[in-house]
Amino acid sequence: MKNLILVLTLILALCPMSINAQQDPHYTFYRYNMNLINPAYAGSSEGAELTLGLRSQWAGVEGAPESQSALFSMPVGSNVGLGVSILNDQTFIENQTWVGVDFSYELKLNNKYTLFFGLKASGNSYSANTAGLITYSMGQDGTLMDFENRFTPNVGAGVYLKHERFFISLSAPKLMTPDRLEERDGSAYLSTDKRHVYLAGGYDFALGKNLKLQTSSMLRYVEASPISWDLTSILDFGQRFKFGTSYRLNEALSGMFMFDVSSGFHIGYAYEAALENAINDVDNSSHELFMRLTM
Repeated sequence: MKNLILVLTLILALCPMSINAQQDPHYTFYRYNMNLINPAYAGSSEGAELTLGLRSQWAGVEGAPESQSALFSMPVGSNVGLGVSILNDQTFIENQTWVGVDFSYELKLNNKYTLFFGLKASGNSYSANTAGLITYSMGQDGTLMDFENRFTPNVGAGVYLKHERFFISLSAPKLMTPDRLEERDGSAYLSTDKRHVYLAGGYDFALGKNLKLQTSSMLRYVEASPISWDLTSILDFGQRFKFGTSYRLNEALSGMFMFDVSSGFHIGYAYEAALENAINDVDNSSHELFMRLTM
């Protein structure tokens, strides 16, 4: 009962929030891509894991966000986990490739609770085709004429509390704020990368012998932006098939399914529909593919 109260408190704490503003990509399968945002997840599973993700946002809009991710992690010894996370993200005239190396340390609190501490060291290769602003009919700040491609280092940190039935995660994957472009009122300006802070939690309810309800929630805070909140429910039938829905407050509604191809090999697909179609006569839905191999 105490565990249930804890999770319900977390969910209620997230409820009154509102949305938006994106620098780093959203993921409908965020529960299975947590290494991207929290280095404490590295090595928290029993064996090595390889996860691949592909997201195409606003599929009917030219130059809309496209993201690809690759994650690998494994336990090393009895208390240490290591991992690598790679993200390639292209949005209109921006293109960036982010590579992070994760280190985690496991602290066994008791037979039921395990706490993981994580550190992420990363580097980001960022480029912007400022000449392409003309193509998108967007004005620009004169200082952008000399904008050059750049590589910037970064660091991040996170904690992860694991239980057989639930988890809680708190992380900030990039603490430094390098330069990047920003759109304001239809014009592009030189700005900085915003810090992202993620609070996530989940609880698994046993509904029957072979039926389980997996609930999870993620709160994302970005400096100088409204808070974003995701709530996800997945039915696990225990026989290689799961399906569920996800809601991003005031932004989007998603449907998803996952299939266990074989022991340790999982694939998934999610379709996301925007709640408001800001671009008339254009399909601004999003598609996401997910694959995980456990070894």
